[in-house]
Amino acid sequence: MTVVGERALAPLDALRRQTFASLSNSNYRRYLTGQSISLVGTWMQTIAQSWLVLQLTGSATALGVVVALQTLPTLLLGPYGGVIADRMDKRKLMIGLQSMMGVLALLLGLLTITGAVRLWEVYVLAVLLGLNNSFENPARQSFVLEMVGPTDLRNAVSLNSVLVNSARAVGPAVAGIVIATGGIGLCFLLNAASFVAVVVSLTRLDVSKLNPSTPAPRAPGQLREGLSYVRRTPRLAVPLLMMALVGCLAYEFQVVLPIVASETFAGDARTYGFLTAAMGVGAVMGGLYVAARGRTGMRSMVIGAVAFGVALLFVALSPTLLVALLGMGLVGAASVAFQSTGNSTLQLTAAPHMRGRVMALWAVAFLGSTPIGGPIAGLVSGHFGGRAGLILGALACLVAAGLGAIHVRRESAARAAEVVG
Repeated sequence: MTVVGERALAPLDALRRQTFASLSNSNYRRYLTGQSISLVGTWMQTIAQSWLVLQLTGSATALGVVVALQTLPTLLLGPYGGVIADRMDKRKLMIGLQSMMGVLALLLGLLTITGAVRLWEVYVLAVLLGLNNSFENPARQSFVLEMVGPTDLRNAVSLNSVLVNSARAVGPAVAGIVIATGGIGLCFLLNAASFVAVVVSLTRLDVSKLNPSTPAPRAPGQLREGLSYVRRTPRLAVPLLMMALVGCLAYEFQVVLPIVASETFAGDARTYGFLTAAMGVGAVMGGLYVAARGRTGMRSMVIGAVAFGVALLFVALSPTLLVALLGMGLVGAASVAFQSTGNSTLQLTAAPHMRGRVMALWAVAFLGSTPIGGPIAGLVSGHFGGRAGLILGALACLVAAGLGAIHVRRESAARAAEVVG
């Protein structure tokens, strides 16, 4: 290769190294490999569960209820889950909880395949899965920093978002094929098997290369201490409030998209899978961009929230399924940019001994708000159509962006006053 050719490729090689910087960490590579398998199974179960509830009830409201039940424990117990994450070895906690999640998926699969499944059983298993999530989520979110350190944190969070949304693209497509050929129950069984991969990956991590935060000693008032810490730290409180709004009404895709697929575009499970997969493809592209070029901070969160809202409006106004699929790609890119930026901003801002509790509140804002937003989105979509559900989410994004912009303006004014003073 000529010198000119080498010089031309040098920027591309540097961009590649920057985009995938955290993969130089062997522990993170093992962790991501296990997650990649498990997340495909998780998205398969998400699609299958939504379609199972529609088959059992034909009700958009029932969809909202099951999603709400699955996330209600995070709303109620999520902050306490953060306290536990700050007290315990996060890796060991994740191994136990991931194993239990596999057992729950296995049970739902057996009930469905045997034809014994009833709606109340889906509800009960959704609550039990939510209980696991309320403790596993803050441990998993804050464990990433212990693997890669602060320098590669944003990159690792962004690549994890790419993985989640790659699974969003692959999982629904696989689910559609599995449902068509083997039935809904097989999706649950395959998800149960996928948890073996993530548990094995966690047991094989090189513990000597981890940088665990010092466990917080058991003491009274730790939950209240975490809430007070966030309340007096606007750089944490405002992003959490923004995510609470967006998470409550804009991320209700499990509720809104089945209605968009079945009623707005007169489709079936495959149409739902295509919409979800299109969002996943867009999210992969957006996540790779954020991993390479993204920034943390409130300004970036505001930009992400505006882009998310505009993309949702685009899909809501789409005249055809093809246009909607293109729009869902934009939704995926904007949503992952907003989510990754917010996650990294919080982790880098929070004190180490408070990180588990802060990320638990992030989970409450992101997932725990669904018990409120899920039924609202289901009610709006059921009465006014899927387009209305998308518009509701868009408005939530734009309001959140407005709140963030006010905070950015106040911080800028405060810094200017300090300079003058």
